[in-house]
Amino acid sequence: MVMSVRMALLLPLIFSLMIHRVSSADWVVSYSPSHICALKDSSVIMNCTYTYPTGYQIKKAFWTKGKKKDSSDEEDEHEVFPDLSKDPEYSQRLQYLGDKQKNCTIRLSHVTHKDEHMYYFRFTTNKPDKKWIGKPGVTLTVTDLQVEAPERVTEGDSVRLTCKSSCTLTDRATFIWYRNSQPLTERRDRNNQLLLQSVRREDAGRYSCAQHEHTYISPAVHLSVMCECRFISILIVELMSGEKKKKTFVLFRPTKERLIVHQSML
Repeated sequence: MVMSVRMALLLPLIFSLMIHRVSSADWVVSYSPSHICALKDSSVIMNCTYTYPTGYQIKKAFWTKGKKKDSSDEEDEHEVFPDLSKDPEYSQRLQYLGDKQKNCTIRLSHVTHKDEHMYYFRFTTNKPDKKWIGKPGVTLTVTDLQVEAPERVTEGDSVRLTCKSSCTLTDRATFIWYRNSQPLTERRDRNNQLLLQSVRREDAGRYSCAQHEHTYISPAVHLSVMCECRFISILIVELMSGEKKKKTFVLFRPTKERLIVHQSML
């Protein structure tokens, strides 16, 4: 008898939990990918899909970057979850590519470090108590490019320069290299390294890198190429008046430039 009473009391609770789980499963927002690493001043696509139970109509669909501040239930909903399309910092750069059915994709242009946030998609329905926000959202990280190179190298050495970012770029990148602001058109590759084999003094200069079809170019780094100089000492003995000896030092470079000769009399 006692067992029956307990079961009678638990059944409504179990039924309520089952209804909640089914209901929550019907309200879904999915992002792909959920983490984005983007190059400064580039455009970002945040792919997004959403589903909701039948019988509802979407009243409003928008993106937000979460709460501005600690808020209470009495505060205006639009202050808690601001619509980025109405934010002056985003309105000219954010384009909603989705619809009011399943697609909630957006494009955010000219991203900067100030845009590093977690972004969420939110939608409201024709029933005031039925609204949804997709958490967790999309994390955006914005990176610069930096050239990593040795300060000095010697003629004949092989040198590897690396175009580095603070995170792994989400989009597969093709890199372009510049020397003294001029593109090295023959140096375009999907990896982020530039290999200079058997460097010459003409390879010296300021190197920078960029991602193909993007306007942002990294700060330039100077590469110095030192001469590999060799000295040959030749002792020439000439029988002259006073039996003076003349020692000649010959300086030459392996690039077959003209010899520079310095003489000294002993």
